[in-house]
Amino acid sequence: MSEGYDALRQGAAWLDLDARGRILARGRDRARLLHAITSNEVKKMVPGDSCYAFLLSPQGRIQADLHLLCLADHFLIDTEPELREKVHQHIRRYIIADQVELEDVTAQTASIGVEGPSTADLQLPAGDHTVAPFTITGQPGFRLYCPAESKAALVQTLESMGVKPATAADARLVRIENGKPLYGEDIRETTLPQETQQMQAVSFNKGCYLGQEIVERIRAQGRVNKKLERVELEGSQPPASGTKLQVEGRDAEITSAIYSPHFGKVIAMAYVRAA
Repeated sequence: MSEGYDALRQGAAWLDLDARGRILARGRDRARLLHAITSNEVKKMVPGDSCYAFLLSPQGRIQADLHLLCLADHFLIDTEPELREKVHQHIRRYIIADQVELEDVTAQTASIGVEGPSTADLQLPAGDHTVAPFTITGQPGFRLYCPAESKAALVQTLESMGVKPATAADARLVRIENGKPLYGEDIRETTLPQETQQMQAVSFNKGCYLGQEIVERIRAQGRVNKKLERVELEGSQPPASGTKLQVEGRDAEITSAIYSPHFGKVIAMAYVRAA
C-alpha cells in the first residue's frame, strides 16, 4: 500500500486536481439559467452554498455532472477534465436573452483536493484560496481553489501540516472502495439519474428544468430496470469494464473494479438489474 493510499484511508492526503474544468458564470441571470438547465436547486443558493448536479438532455440522459459553488458575484462550475468543453458549450447553447457570461479559468487557477478522515482537524491559515465541500474519493474532506501562482505555497503549507501527497491511482482505489461513481467510467451519456442512485444531484421541488419530464415520469413509475451499485466479488483479479456476471442472482455489468488492499477483496461498481 502506498503512503498516499494510507493517508486517504487513515489520515489526510492532498490531490492535484488542476486537470478538472473550472468555469465561472457571471451576470444577473446566472442563477436563473443554471437553475433551468441543471437537475438541482440553484435559485435559492446564497454565497457559500454548493451542490452536485447533472446536466441532462431533453430525453433525461446525463450529459455531464458538475459541482456548483455559489460566490458573491459568480458561480464556480467544477467538472471532469474531459467534460470541460462540453459543459461550456452546453450552457452557452441555452444563453439566449440571458445576461450571463462564461469564463473558463482552468489555466489561471489551481485545484487541490484535501481528503481523508483527519482533514476535519486541519486549520488552514487565511489566504487567497476558496474552500468547497467537494471530494473525489467520498472520504471526508474539501477542495481548495486558488490562483495558479499560489499553488506551490499552498501545497507547502498542507505538507507542513502533515498532509501527504496522493496520486490519481490512490484516489481511484479509495473512490471505488467507497462506491463513489465517476462520470465517464460509471456514469455515461445514456444513463438516467435514477440509475446512478446519486439522487442528491436532483431536486424534485424546483419546477421545470431541462430533462425534468423524464425524471418525473420515472419517479411516477417508481422504478428503473437497473441501478449502479457497489459490489464485492470473490478472488483477487478485478474484472474488466463491460464484464457481465451475476450478483445475488441478478444480471450485472461491471463499470469499474479494483482489488482493495483495505478490504482484501475485489470491489466493483456495476449496473445491477433491479430486483
